Parts: sequence; structure tokens; C-alpha cells
Amino acid sequence: MATSDEALARAAAGGDRDAFSSLISRNYDRVFGLAFRLTGRREEAEDLCQDVCASLPFKLAAFRGEARFSTWLYRVVVNAAHDRRRRAATHARAAVSWGEVEISRRAEAAEAAEAQSWLQGAMSGLSDELRDTMALVLDDEMTHAAAAEVLGVSEGTISWRVSEVRKRLRAMKEAEA
Repeated sequence: MATSDEALARAAAGGDRDAFSSLISRNYDRVFGLAFRLTGRREEAEDLCQDVCASLPFKLAAFRGEARFSTWLYRVVVNAAHDRRRRAATHARAAVSWGEVEISRRAEAAEAAEAQSWLQGAMSGLSDELRDTMALVLDDEMTHAAAAEVLGVSEGTISWRVSEVRKRLRAMKEAEA
């Protein structure tokens, strides 16, 4: 019988390198998928995964096992994405005084031009809360209850957010037609 992620997390928190390696191997693709949905860019997702994996040995000490390990790990990824967004916003504000606004604007325009699908483009136009919700519920087929636990909101809030996204996407599609 395979060792559970929760048991591996406890062992890794105690310094077991093999347990940590197993946790990373089992969960990396899920972490990367969520990171990609949160950032919309492969390079950003790779950087975010690297940040999460590098900080995980220290963060594992905070894993209490009250939730499934995957739920806890998703929360770590969502928090790391929020931290990156805040740092990027701080950097953008600092760039104003150094004349880097134009460089930043051009980089953002180039990223927008590279958008590969209509849905990804539409998702990038949503608020952080709606995008985070859809990133969890869409591709990972996470239940509303599990997504609510990851994001620290009620299940009803998740259901409302999903409904709001569907309404907005329909409106965008109709506007294009």
C-alpha cells in the first residue's frame, strides 16, 4: 500500500529527504498546472513552482494534517501567486520613478499578444478571486467545497463566483459575435 501524502508530509517535516522527494514527485504536475492557470504564462508558472518547491521544506512544519495535503498545498501555491503579484505591483510602482514604465508596458503588451486561447485571455481579465476560483474548479475538477477550503471562503461564495464567471464569459462571447 502506498504511503499517503499526509504521512509523507509529516515525515518530510521531520527531515526525511526521501519523503520530501516523493511528495514533490507526486504533486509537481498538479502544482505546475495550478501555477499556470494562476499566472497564464509558462515562465511565470515555472518560477512560481520553483518558489513553492524551495519554500516547501520550511512550510511543511506548519502542515497540521487538518485538511488533505493536496488542499494545503494548493493554498500554499495560491498564497505564493498572490505574493508574486504583490511584488510585481510593488516593482511596477517603483519603476515609475526610474523610467521603466515603458519597458514594463511593452513587456505586458508582448505577453498579451502571446495569449494562445480565448479562454486564457478571458480568464486573465477576471479578478484575482474569480480567476483563483476557476483555476481550482476547472481543470482539477475540484469540488466547490474543496475549493472553498483552499481559498478560505464559503462553498456558497465559490458557487456564486463560478456563476459570475459563466455569466461574464457568455457576455464576452456574445460581444465578439
